[in-house]
Amino acid sequence: MSGFAEYERYDALGLAGLVKARKVTPTDLLEAAIARAVARNPVLNAISMPLEDYARRTIAEGMPAGPFEGVPFLLKDLTASVKGMRMTRTSRFFADTAPATADSEHVTRLKRAGLVFFGRTNTCEMGLSLTCEPQLTGPTKNPWDLTRVSGGSSGGAAAATGARIVPMAHGTDGFGSIRAPAACCGLVGLKPTRGRNTLAPFAGEALAGLAAEHAVTLSVRDCAALLDATSGPGEGDPYAAPPPPRPYLQEVGTDPGRLRIAFTRKAPNGAVVSDESLRELESVAKLCATLGHHVEQADPHVDGEAMVPTFLTLIAAATVVNLGSHPNKKTPAPGEIETVTRALYERGQKVSGADYARAVNTAHRLGRQMGAFHADYDVLLTPGLADGAAKLGWMDMMLEDENEYWRRVFAFSPFTVWFNLTGQPAMVLPLGVSAAGLPIATQLVARFGDEGTLFRLAAQLEAARPWFDRRPEFVAS
Repeated sequence: MSGFAEYERYDALGLAGLVKARKVTPTDLLEAAIARAVARNPVLNAISMPLEDYARRTIAEGMPAGPFEGVPFLLKDLTASVKGMRMTRTSRFFADTAPATADSEHVTRLKRAGLVFFGRTNTCEMGLSLTCEPQLTGPTKNPWDLTRVSGGSSGGAAAATGARIVPMAHGTDGFGSIRAPAACCGLVGLKPTRGRNTLAPFAGEALAGLAAEHAVTLSVRDCAALLDATSGPGEGDPYAAPPPPRPYLQEVGTDPGRLRIAFTRKAPNGAVVSDESLRELESVAKLCATLGHHVEQADPHVDGEAMVPTFLTLIAAATVVNLGSHPNKKTPAPGEIETVTRALYERGQKVSGADYARAVNTAHRLGRQMGAFHADYDVLLTPGLADGAAKLGWMDMMLEDENEYWRRVFAFSPFTVWFNLTGQPAMVLPLGVSAAGLPIATQLVARFGDEGTLFRLAAQLEAARPWFDRRPEFVAS
């Protein structure tokens, strides 16, 4: 690969450190990222909107000397509003809309951190799946196995990061859309606490508080430093997460002490979990015990049967609102939205105000139940996914049977929506490798507002079982 050949040896903080030491320039890093995108993206289809000229203008105008100064970065084609830049939500319905007239506050903070945006990543239509196979732009492939999903909805972000085009990329998570792609592609994926990252100025909350913005990363420290750069309330926010006692980056490498850790094999919706995923969970539990933590099996007493129905009520209502936000005030014509999106839209039109309020109250009740559980445990471990990355086509949003579609989604990822509903921080780590050579992730969950404990434990596990030098054959070849 031409240009800065050592680009892939560094995480984002490492690359920024080279810029600050004047060993490389932001242009060197950008051209290294573009070279990898040119070589790898035609196979992966991870980047749906190249923005190299925008990136070069950013560098020419000078970016702030933030913690990620000069580091190439990709934005998901959803939520991240950039003045003058288009966002299609990867839907034919929104594909002809005009460029944004303002930056979101999250994007403003990413810019302030010194990141250089050079593209938008592929996602599923309106973020409504845990795979990335939209009709508008086509499927994104997993760099570890090109016949498998990269996860969704932040599947383009995960594929690009897993393929070492970038060391981290923007994502959103409403029912697992950061964590499932991270699990599929061998990355760190954090859904922060509800209200940790602001949605200002365009929204107070998304999906009744279930959805959050953050990123997929190669390292725990990048995940922490990025959250330091973006977190905190925005003007007029209806609520915010409790402020941390100190920067999250300071938690990385800090002794976590002797934590009380529980692990559960039980999916809340009763989904079958593979033997391989369960063996990896137990292996991580044993590793935690070896590291000095108190570890035991314990299943939280939660109303698991309520989780998926509650989520479907909320996302159906949100789909009506989102499709009603077209700037031209039009409604979706036949063929403009995918089959599952259409079914959700029709379902949402039947959701009453009382139905919505009951669903929100149920989500809050689940949060109280988990709050009671965390009175006894600092961290809960679950499998990242029920099994490895699914085959492409299995969760296709053109499936005619909406109920079968959602059954497949939550058979694939039964442990993620749980913590969107409760609002807790949840992180997946790529600590294992399957017999087929694919990543196997474990999910770490902490009490509401306590990302600090996750970063301390995650960094300890990363040091004990490092993954940074593992890379797909697709990249190594």
